[in-house]
Amino acid sequence: MDGDHYIRAQERILRAYSPKQFKLDAQTVFEAIATFLMTSQLSEGSVLNWQSMHANMGRASKLLNENSGIDELINVTLKRGQTIHDPRYMGHQVPPPIPITALFEAVSSILNQGMTVYEMGPWSSAVERVMIKELGEQLGLKEGFGGILTSGGSLANLTALLAARNTLDKDVWSKGVTSLQKRAVILSHGESHYSIERAAGILGIGTENNLKTKLDNHSKMDPIALEYQIKQLKKAGQPIIAVVASACSTRTGVFDPIKDIAAVCKQHGIWLHVDAAHGGSVAFSEKYCYLLEGIDLANSIVWDAHKMMFMPALSTYLFYRNSQDQYQSLNQNATYLFDAKGSETLANDTGLGTIECTKRAAALSLWGVWAIYGKQLFGDLVDMTFYMAKRFSELIEKHPDFDLLNQPESNIILFRYLPPEVRYLTERKQGEFQKKVRKCLIESGESYIVPAIDNNISALRMVIMNPLTTERHFNILIQALQKYSKQFIEELAGNALIS
Repeated sequence: MDGDHYIRAQERILRAYSPKQFKLDAQTVFEAIATFLMTSQLSEGSVLNWQSMHANMGRASKLLNENSGIDELINVTLKRGQTIHDPRYMGHQVPPPIPITALFEAVSSILNQGMTVYEMGPWSSAVERVMIKELGEQLGLKEGFGGILTSGGSLANLTALLAARNTLDKDVWSKGVTSLQKRAVILSHGESHYSIERAAGILGIGTENNLKTKLDNHSKMDPIALEYQIKQLKKAGQPIIAVVASACSTRTGVFDPIKDIAAVCKQHGIWLHVDAAHGGSVAFSEKYCYLLEGIDLANSIVWDAHKMMFMPALSTYLFYRNSQDQYQSLNQNATYLFDAKGSETLANDTGLGTIECTKRAAALSLWGVWAIYGKQLFGDLVDMTFYMAKRFSELIEKHPDFDLLNQPESNIILFRYLPPEVRYLTERKQGEFQKKVRKCLIESGESYIVPAIDNNISALRMVIMNPLTTERHFNILIQALQKYSKQFIEELAGNALIS
């Protein structure tokens, strides 16, 4: 590197790392975010700022190759995304994060402490341990439990099932999947999250060996049918890695009878894993905590803070009833990082329990919100969103143009919008109508809900993830559905959908 090039490079680096410039940029960014939050909560813009992929890529590419200022970059980012802070957002299981978390996330980003080993992130590691202790106790776990913070429910489910598999067969980690393991199965809730089937493929047992359990009339795992299924598998000589219960299920939001399922698993010596990614937060609610009865009996539990604790993604807590089980998933050593046999390592270093080598300090935001507002806030968020889901279900149950497809046990509602002109159509045509109306709705930006399938027929699904959503926003949704259905009803008159 010649002298002039070195000087220019140094100037560019110093400019990028300038604390003074950072302060100015930070003020610009947080003023823009505050304005965005205000206009979003007042529903002054679109929920989904619909643009085609081509249009968005073109704009992003243009800005990339210009000398753009941070104000322009931040504003276009805020204006072209999904506005989940708008109370009319009632779509996927993604919450509007509690705003102050943005400040803790910024601190986490600037510190950039990897946390695989304690010395790389001593404070962040300590905060994570504190939150694991507090959350585990909130679930009712007894002394001796363990846990780890991971990046997302899919990774946490895989990690827990790795531990279950390695517990079943002590040699599989070092010697590979044997003929015995190839015949092993996982028994999961009939509507379990797709990450369970994906884990079966990654574990080497094959997705076809993720066997779905029978559900009762309320779409919950049936403990009696589960026991029969286990007996049949044992009779056939097939090993069972784990039973995976849901708290709650993704599609309908129902909670499995964990206590009864745990009794079946204990009787047969089978690892019970509970996917409580969405519903774990009911542990904070005096009104709804009963839905988790028996969860302390599970061998492993997944709980997403980035769902019903309203944290930014990704932040997932994985718990083990027995703390030693958390070291079963990844039975290995890396001497340049840690001593896998050392007691201090087991107590402090997180790298032995998670697939991640570099891991961000995701516990800081939850720790900060809890410290500032108190843990009752998390119960309030559950109670409010569950209550509003119940109110919406009551509203449409009385409305002649809607069919309510589930009595919500959480904040998830399935329904169909069927005005009189549509009710005489076949179920398939009714399903097509749901898709068409929803597409118009979300592209308009007036409200946001998602598609669903019920009994193999297209339906609509709503998840109340914004605690500021009220009945006023429900009425906006209903009016928008009525408005955008008119063009398709006119098509019906011309037999466009009947043929």
